[in-house]
Amino acid sequence: MVVKVPGEYEVSGRKVQLDEDGFLQNPESWNDDVALWMARNLLGLSDLGEEHWKLVRYLRQYWETYGVCPPIKMVTKHTGISLEHLYELFVDGPAHGACKVAGAPKPTGCV
Repeated sequence: MVVKVPGEYEVSGRKVQLDEDGFLQNPESWNDDVALWMARNLLGLSDLGEEHWKLVRYLRQYWETYGVCPPIKMVTKHTGISLEHLYELFVDGPAHGACKVAGAPKPTGCV
């Protein structure tokens, strides 16, 4: 499936609304199925491995707690994933790739 943004899609029975950059407009619709769908259809990843999920879950939990995505230094410190490896996991980087898959709104700071 080719996803055109902005748009509304149905993923596993949930309505998913994306903005012009592919970020969720309704973050409450996020779940694992939505994350995988976004990874495949927006980032071209075939699957999410253990390290992808570790990063996505950390970002999601942080966003749910604080309402923003964490600074990159905090991400690397708390996940144990190096900055270089973050870019291997999500070529678009932690802000435009990983935060997107985590269902967080587009970061405004340096993630």
